Amino acid sequence: MLDSLERTHAVESSLKWAANGHLPCVVWFTGLSGAGKTTLANALDQALFKMGAKSTVLDGDILRRDLTADLGFSDVDRIRNAQRVGQVASLMAEAGLISLVALVSPLEAARLAARQAVPAGLFLEVYVSTTLAVCEQRDVKGLYKQARKGGLAGFTGVDAPYEPPFDPDLRLDTGQMSVADCVNALLMLLATRGALPKAAATGLHVPVSAFTA
Repeated sequence: MLDSLERTHAVESSLKWAANGHLPCVVWFTGLSGAGKTTLANALDQALFKMGAKSTVLDGDILRRDLTADLGFSDVDRIRNAQRVGQVASLMAEAGLISLVALVSPLEAARLAARQAVPAGLFLEVYVSTTLAVCEQRDVKGLYKQARKGGLAGFTGVDAPYEPPFDPDLRLDTGQMSVADCVNALLMLLATRGALPKAAATGLHVPVSAFTA
């Protein structure tokens, strides 16, 4: 029988981080539906795997089917959704992984709740700033069309607001930048935080546009 329900670790997190050869972090991709969050998270995951880094992707759409299936889309539920996902990402970071989260998270309060769930210094906010016009033109899932017809109430960008981050660590517009350039920018960001294996952190070239408002 367990004497305590407190989290204990047989192996300290710092030892796992050292064994990985890089620091962990949580990369939080926020932006409108169709902005390219999941595409960038998966592309970055592939690049990190090739570099020997330990990473995983948390896709908001998939998590909504299970982890947060009981939550709706009110402001309170959106905050709770981000908080839960942040807690999962935090556990993965403590285990030494680079956790790549793709979540619309339209409210500043929701992103703050996620940030507060993650150990200090490990949360990186990436604003995928692709415009509504481009996202709606893509409309891969047909959600914008459905929302415009009134069949999807509270859809972000149509009849629910998106609050852009005030000061993201990185801003990427997939309507203006290629996936390759975006991934390069992301890798440079991770390199500055020690989240890449040292051998892989050299020779990165990043377009200046990625770091400008």
